[in-house]
Amino acid sequence: MLDDFISRDWDVIVIGTGIGGGSTARRIAEAGHSVLMLDKGPDLDGSNGVEVETGATDPADRLNEGIWPYPLEARIDGRDSQLFGMVGACVGGTSTFYAATLERPEPHDLDDSSERPHPTGGWPVSYDEMRGYFDLAEKNFRISGEVDPLGGIDAPELRPARRVTPVDASLRASFSKAGLNPYQTHLAAEFPPDCQQCFGRRCPRPCKMDGRSAGVLPALKTGHAHLLDRCNVTRIDAGERVNQIICDRDGESFSLTARHYVLAAGGLGSPSLMLKSRNEAWPDGLGNRSDQVGRNLMFHLSEMLAIWPGNGTRSRSPSRAISLRDLYHKDGQRFGLIQSMGIDAGYGEVLYALNEMFDRSALRKLRPLRHVLRALPYGILPVLGPAKIFVGVLEDLPYAENRVLIDPTHPDKLKFEYHIHDELKERRTAFRREMKQAFRKHRRIFFNHMPNLNFAHPCGTLRFGNDPRNSVLDRNCRVHGIDNLTVADSSFMPTSNGCNPSLTIAANAYRVADTLIAELKAG
Repeated sequence: MLDDFISRDWDVIVIGTGIGGGSTARRIAEAGHSVLMLDKGPDLDGSNGVEVETGATDPADRLNEGIWPYPLEARIDGRDSQLFGMVGACVGGTSTFYAATLERPEPHDLDDSSERPHPTGGWPVSYDEMRGYFDLAEKNFRISGEVDPLGGIDAPELRPARRVTPVDASLRASFSKAGLNPYQTHLAAEFPPDCQQCFGRRCPRPCKMDGRSAGVLPALKTGHAHLLDRCNVTRIDAGERVNQIICDRDGESFSLTARHYVLAAGGLGSPSLMLKSRNEAWPDGLGNRSDQVGRNLMFHLSEMLAIWPGNGTRSRSPSRAISLRDLYHKDGQRFGLIQSMGIDAGYGEVLYALNEMFDRSALRKLRPLRHVLRALPYGILPVLGPAKIFVGVLEDLPYAENRVLIDPTHPDKLKFEYHIHDELKERRTAFRREMKQAFRKHRRIFFNHMPNLNFAHPCGTLRFGNDPRNSVLDRNCRVHGIDNLTVADSSFMPTSNGCNPSLTIAANAYRVADTLIAELKAG
């Protein structure tokens, strides 16, 4: 079977099957071209291991569960740590575990204007150029929800809004009464009658739209695409063109060839592979003559708070239904959206928030009093019931010293260093102040006192641009200096935007795929 893959010269080989890789493969296969999709991890149909233990340490066990075999190695503000957060290594990638929130960015996220200047001068591709691809992504990912009532963003392919629970209806009414503008979150899922709400975990059925269900499976259905799982790409052999990729599967090393190659191994994985693929033509790593590969790493900052519904309404089950863009861009500040996480705040969450408040108060030196806090949730929760947890998504901006690193002794480990800049700290303080003001009429508790990076949203590490001196990719996401290597994951983003990145990744993947389709048709 492996010989069939090795002996064939493919039109396109796609490395990675997350949102970017799966969407690219689908678009190209639907155009009738041959595509081979590769993934480091297994193809899990969701029937086993839906709940995953991300703290597992055995590399083989982790990979069998569809997560990266090693924890992330991070140096944050000079402090070394291991991060056991979810990084997918299976068909569908990290998206198989995501919460399926696919929100559009706003025009100012991409475009520069005198009214809303862009921190990088704007993306090489405008919002208008991306608009049709945002529409296509909303259609293919079966996204339902409501258009933001503040206006400015059309979403013609949104499916009808879902029925909300009484507690969400109560929250929406109270937000509106307070002068806010809630709308139903844009979620990529089919929502069958017996939906298990598999947001944040792997879905046992193809109900949730992710890189596998909305990308890989439709690609395979065309008959033009094939999938090789548990295939670890160890090296890309390239000069002015990619000649071959070197792979390992079950201990067997082999090479694969194609006319075009698409790298979509993620915001950490893609730059790592390019840095590891050094040769005489590229002594510092593929595409790295300007020393930009792996740099400009961005995440998002998450500001979490619990809000209790009013009017005596009690939450019966978790739900993920409400978003707000009132603070997305305010008084010249780039903040981001606020959305429900689909999680109820119970005893543990409330106690954690109370401990955070105590540790910042004037009473913090009286440590015995801290034990008294353990009883307070027992008094709060029976009266108010569970609260709904919301998160504010704060945009991150690119800084060259925030970067992906490689460890030659452990090539499979993902490493990065990140410094939280004063600019981000100041913007975070302003964002929290605005959130407190926005929800001042609601019972609420903030959870995190220290900055909380969202490690599920790495981006920017192979950013696209018009100048090879400060970018890795051109406007069509082709690597500067390598004719047939294109990138189609979150690495391309020059700014992180104020919303979840998945819809932007999918839309750009379709755009990139169309440039390759045009070349393939032209021969």
